[in-house]
Amino acid sequence: MHDATAATGEALYRLPRTVLPRRYDLRIEPDLATARFTGTEDVAVEVVADTSEVVLNAKDLEIGDAWLLSPAGEQVGATTSYDEATERLTLSAARALTPGNWTVHVAFAGEINDKLKGFYRSVFTDGDGVERVIGTTQMEPTDARLAFPCWDEPDLKATFAITLVVADGLLTVSNAAESARTTLPDGRVEVRFADTIPMSTYLVAWVIGPLVATDAVDVDGVPLRVVHVPGKESLAPFALDVGAFALRLFTGYYGIPYPGDKCDLIALPDFAAGAMENLGAITFREAVLLVDPAEATRGELQRVADVISHELAHMWFGDLVTMKWWNGLWLNEAFATFMELAAVDAFRPEWQRWVSFTNERAGAFAIDGLASTRPIEYPVHSPEEAEGMFDLLTYEKGASVLRMLEQYLGEDGFRAGIRRYLHGHEYGNAETTDLWDAIEEATDEPVRRIMDTWIFQGGHPLIGVDVDGERVTLTQRRFRFLPDDGEATWAVPLLVSVDGGEPEKLLLDSPSMTVELPGASKGVVVNAGGHGFYRVRYSSALLGQLRSRVFDLEPVERALLVDDAWASVLAAQAEAPAFLELAGAFGEERDPAVWTTLTAALGAIDRILDGDGRAKFQGYVRRLVGPALEQLGWEPQPGEDDLTGETRKLVITALGTIGRDQATIDAARELLDRELAGAGTAGPDVAAAAVTVVAANGTTADWERYLDRYRTATNPQEQLRYQYGLGQFAQPELASRTLELCMTEFRTQNAPFVLLMLLTNRDVNATAWEFVKREWDRINERFPDNAIPRLLGGITALSTPELAADVEAFVAAHPVPQAAKTVEQHLERLRVNVALRQREAARITAALA
Repeated sequence: MHDATAATGEALYRLPRTVLPRRYDLRIEPDLATARFTGTEDVAVEVVADTSEVVLNAKDLEIGDAWLLSPAGEQVGATTSYDEATERLTLSAARALTPGNWTVHVAFAGEINDKLKGFYRSVFTDGDGVERVIGTTQMEPTDARLAFPCWDEPDLKATFAITLVVADGLLTVSNAAESARTTLPDGRVEVRFADTIPMSTYLVAWVIGPLVATDAVDVDGVPLRVVHVPGKESLAPFALDVGAFALRLFTGYYGIPYPGDKCDLIALPDFAAGAMENLGAITFREAVLLVDPAEATRGELQRVADVISHELAHMWFGDLVTMKWWNGLWLNEAFATFMELAAVDAFRPEWQRWVSFTNERAGAFAIDGLASTRPIEYPVHSPEEAEGMFDLLTYEKGASVLRMLEQYLGEDGFRAGIRRYLHGHEYGNAETTDLWDAIEEATDEPVRRIMDTWIFQGGHPLIGVDVDGERVTLTQRRFRFLPDDGEATWAVPLLVSVDGGEPEKLLLDSPSMTVELPGASKGVVVNAGGHGFYRVRYSSALLGQLRSRVFDLEPVERALLVDDAWASVLAAQAEAPAFLELAGAFGEERDPAVWTTLTAALGAIDRILDGDGRAKFQGYVRRLVGPALEQLGWEPQPGEDDLTGETRKLVITALGTIGRDQATIDAARELLDRELAGAGTAGPDVAAAAVTVVAANGTTADWERYLDRYRTATNPQEQLRYQYGLGQFAQPELASRTLELCMTEFRTQNAPFVLLMLLTNRDVNATAWEFVKREWDRINERFPDNAIPRLLGGITALSTPELAADVEAFVAAHPVPQAAKTVEQHLERLRVNVALRQREAARITAALA
């Protein structure tokens, strides 16, 4: 349902449907040396109603000749005009256009920009120290119009026949396989590519540069390659293994062959997002594609596997079947996140990927408990609003509710519904309700009624649990961090386990219900298996039962118990000392997902304490975490699983940073010295922990070593470890040097994250905030648009009342239109943290006396 304002928004930003594109014949001629390109397009269109205009999108393009070809072959002249506000190019024809098949011809030119969107430049230094240039693209959400005039809306699908005219010797890649190659009289090479399937403009891609490609791996008839800068060949095999595995898995899961004719995974030195699902030409940041398994932590390997699997899942869910408009973006991204997790869990079962997802889901919970949260799906009108959809609610909350539904319905029925949906809409577009209807038809469950309550209203429920004999009373109310008088009800698909037994399905679709569950007096676990997107608050008696047998719970259930307890503290529903008492029960914990949850809360407490209170808290952390490290040791043991190494990394980091344990700091420094000398034997997880610990306690000499290692690292993961390490030093003068590097040397894709780290670094956050204010215009000029709201996430840690007031005033005077909702959420999270400091700092200090 749209109000008048929404209708006006659509009128401003949606193109008329009188002329529809069917096939683009697109020719692009770039000059990488001058950062310019020229192009022509002949677009086969269908005129569906009498008109005298053709209206399409363009931005920052110089428009040349434009004309039309009638169904009878007659050339019809056209004049062009442009509306900058709506980014619309209008061709006014010399005579009326009647319904039928026409061709639109436009010549154009533009800049190969340095803003990491549209058609842009990426640079790297080769083995001879020479700077080389790559021309590449990033079209999502609405930046194809920067590269060529087009109908830049997701439901206006067409096939694309792309021709690139490039300097000889450059590797050239696009969505489809190369079909012809001709050397022109001037020495350039004309490369033509086969027609694509019908697809949206945001999926169009081309990459041109001094790159190399691996030999293709045949994945059941699909050639799979990794494309990268020269010299990084040894970092590609893991990506090929993951890619081949995921392609086979998804082909079987979806029951539909891969929709392209080839698949290139392309590593780019400069890329604003993590990766982009361009059909057949998937682009990535180097750090999430190229990796040396012998030098990477388990988490770094998992990240590579995640991103590759996510993008390949999109080949079907997003590319083959696409949302009709950007309000449905969640459907693409949430499902790709869901399938990424399923694929990585199958690829490396020992990683327990669904368990570690608990930690990512916590980020979505943290936003969704705010008054400023939003529904997963909500109206989108402008390009800025479309940009703002790329957040944790779209990805992590969306994936969480899909997982919750799958586990409630059963995997077979859920998959049958997905197949029905894809087969019914292949090569076309769909809406959220189409998916629910398909799953409902496959399962005979009230899927739409359940899921509408999760998709079209923001927030999530807090499920109250009480037991009287065998009778279990379940209640729901909206969870909020700050006081909330509003009412909301969800259809909550619950899985409830009694006395450790098999979970029972219950649907809580009213404010409360009471059920008979034999054995309930012996203990109840709500959200058994940990798949539901809701918080749970047990009665004190039930909570006591759970604490007494906490290690009988599954790791994900233990992590959620901790996360729910900490959320209660943030919401002023429990006191911090009670949380610390609960945390004390986890000294023997060995699962990294639980430790990640624990250390996140301990780090938040550390940020609100000063002086004697902080010193006492450091002692508490040493007492809690120290025994775990003593038992684990610093050296991996023969036959040790990957998760143990991850836990070791977490406890070393917590002891050396939050606990400021001197023995741990000394050991980390000794280990790092060996690593930097090339004599390290501790393994990647411990080495990564040492980088963090030494940085947090480091000297100017250490900072210099980190900068040198960042500049000379041999793989992307190591480079990022030391680069982000530069953001963890505690001295304001070192922070100032790092801040300046963000504006000069660091790539614009990474610098915002270093700024984020400095803003959350309690020792230098005031220095970082002053820098952000002073350099605000420069920051917005230098960094990609989507990076600004990300770096501003650091303001949530500026939780002294004085700093918070300054932040509120500055942000009010400097709006971020591409992510207004996200920034509003940052500010509310800041208020939650200020209230936490004012409410709990003295209480914690007294409790630890």
